Order: sequence, then structure tokens, then C-alpha cells
Amino acid sequence: MTLRRLVPSMNALFAFETAARLGNFAQAAKELSVTPPAVSRMIARLEEHLGVRLIHRLPTGNRLTDDGAILFEGIAKSFAGIEQALLAIEARRSGSESVTLSVSTAFTTHWLMPRLQRFQADLPTVDLRFQLLPGPLGGPVDDVDLGMRFGGFTEGHDVTDLAPEILLPICSPGYRRSPSSEGFQPDVETIINLSKAQPDWSGLFSFPSERPPSHSLAFSDYAIVVQAALLGQGVALGWLSVVAHWLCVDALVPATSRIMVTGRPCQLVRSRARPLRPAVAAVRDWIASEVATELRQIDAKFPELELRRTLDHRIH
Repeated sequence: MTLRRLVPSMNALFAFETAARLGNFAQAAKELSVTPPAVSRMIARLEEHLGVRLIHRLPTGNRLTDDGAILFEGIAKSFAGIEQALLAIEARRSGSESVTLSVSTAFTTHWLMPRLQRFQADLPTVDLRFQLLPGPLGGPVDDVDLGMRFGGFTEGHDVTDLAPEILLPICSPGYRRSPSSEGFQPDVETIINLSKAQPDWSGLFSFPSERPPSHSLAFSDYAIVVQAALLGQGVALGWLSVVAHWLCVDALVPATSRIMVTGRPCQLVRSRARPLRPAVAAVRDWIASEVATELRQIDAKFPELELRRTLDHRIH
């Protein structure tokens, strides 16, 4: 076999792929359950065998050479193909197929979990696996089937736009005294924030100078921010991509009729290095369909938000 003659060992290819993907010998060693010197030795042996330098060792981390980039691209595609073949074999054996999603804990808790029974009814042979992100959505999607992200992916990825990023103040129905209120009512005393940086949303309310909010809550996990709003603890900034379900079922309501459109698209992103399996396409299309349906529902329920003008390509 030609490949067997071209490389000193398959372990060397595994070590190189892991170090190139993670950009760090120590992280690669941890993933491979070996020591960093062992990773370095395997890659050095591969470089010696090929007669070229594959990785520049720099104080700030590793950087691929041109030859290293060529080899990494080929290995990544090959490993992805092998992984998909093994998953297909497992699916044939078990009668089900797994799809891995990279999403926030808040989206999983407040968007997906309430409709999981419907998902299982619509796609009974698909099992979901999760890479949960407790903070802002970001990072590569090379190791998952689909990732929810807010823009930033182009070359080498397939992107499905779900909707623009839309934010609006939200609270429980009992917390807002009047359905047509514009600004805080006397009983609205608490605002709920992320303790991490978030957009300035004070402009979405008219704070009376003589009666500003007297309390605030701050949480590091956005899933808890939404939970606090559901429990009637105050007014929170709602990402529509997370809180749409609770708006549809009247567990949350807009605290005002004002919305903020950031200009960033909410997307499902897939690396083209991973073959598009039918199960992955089915999950992608199911999420996109659910989002489109709930946007129509929210537009009909809360016409004062004027979502139709913002999302006409999604809700007509």
C-alpha cells in the first residue's frame, strides 16, 4: 500500500492532525493521552520521513508551514470521511443516527428542550449529541455536525440563515402591569443582566428620571437570566433566538414594543470537511422550519413589534 510507505506510522498522522487542529502540543497530548514530548517526537519523525518542515514551533504556539497546511487539509478530509463511515455503520447496527450540535446552554434549555418531544416524533431515528457553550456562541465547528453562530463563517462552510439577531426586553405576563405599556410601570423595579458584557439595552426603555429601576440581578449564564424572567423576578434582555418559544406560549411577553436588530445573522453552520449526512440535513431543516413557524406566530401575537417589516423574508 502506497500510504504505508509514505508515512512512518498512523500514530504520526494522528499526532500531526491533532497538534495542527489544536495549535498546541500540550493540548494535543491531552487529547491523545500521551505526553507533549511524545507528540513532538512523532511529528519530528514524520517531518524527517517526508524531508520537509510541517510545523513552525513558536513561543506563542504552533503555525503550519505551506506543506503542513496541504497535509492537514488532506488528513482532515480523510478522517472526516472515516468518521462518517463509522457513524453510518453504527447507525445501521442500532437503527438510529446521532447528530452533534454546538449550541448555547440557553438555546438548549429554553428553545430545544420544550420541543424535544416533537423533534423525536418528527425525526425518530435521530439522536442528538451536544457541545454546550455556556458563554457567547463562537469557535470552530470542525468537530460537530452543526453549530449555531452569529455570522463570521464563509469559505469552507455551508451556512443556513435562520433570522437576524433580534433583542427585546422581556418579562413574565404578571410582571408587566399593562399590555400596552411603554416603559417601566411602578411595579417594574428590577432589571436582569448578564454579568458578562452584553449590548446596552437601556434605550429600549424610557426610564422616568424620578423612578429608575431600584434593583438589578446579574448572572453569568444566560439560561439563568431567562429563567429569572420566567419566574417574574424582573425584566431581562431577550435574544429572540432563545426566548421565542416562551413568547409563543405566553410564558414571557415583550416588556415594550421596541426591538433591537444588531445586523448579525443567526445561522446554522456546517464544515464542508464533514460530508453532509441525510440526518444532519434533516436536523438543519427541522430547526429552520421551527424558527420560521415561531416567527410567524410571534408576529401574529405581538404585531406591535413589527417583525413582519424586519423579517419579511422569513414570515411571509
